[in-house]
Amino acid sequence: MVSYKRTSVEDELVQILELQKRNLPESLSRQEKHSEGFVTVSHSLDQLRAMHQVCPHIIAKDQDRVIGYALCMHPRFAEFVAVLRPMFQEIETIVPEGKKYMVMGQICIDKAYRKKGVFRQLYQTMKTALFPDYPVIITEVDTENQRSLRAHYTVGFKDLKTYRSTNQEWQLISLE
Repeated sequence: MVSYKRTSVEDELVQILELQKRNLPESLSRQEKHSEGFVTVSHSLDQLRAMHQVCPHIIAKDQDRVIGYALCMHPRFAEFVAVLRPMFQEIETIVPEGKKYMVMGQICIDKAYRKKGVFRQLYQTMKTALFPDYPVIITEVDTENQRSLRAHYTVGFKDLKTYRSTNQEWQLISLE
């Protein structure tokens, strides 16, 4: 049975990294990237640990195994991951000053657990955990990752802005 919670021990962070590694573009065939989606950023354990200390991540577990995650990335980490800096710059241009939000830094579900409601429940758990302190969740999706975009729209994300960075087109989206 799948359960949902916030990260609480280091082994969960290590398991997030293992799941992430299996879903990076270089680990997938072209067909898998198109049909299954992919993650863009490769984090370090130190990065996940620092982010966790400010706002624990949301995970899905099947017994002791992390089978899905949604990373919580507080705006104070805007300079933390180089590929995400442009996203934070774009957010600053459209989010009113003083409005609190949390960035969902990456979401990923183990292949064997896809199409079973895990994605939706990770976001529901995230909304419940963060509200009312953070009434808005913002993330971006590579526009070539159509599976991920469709999944985000299905759970209620709305478009904020499309922009280009590092030779990629990104869709900045939010969930209130």
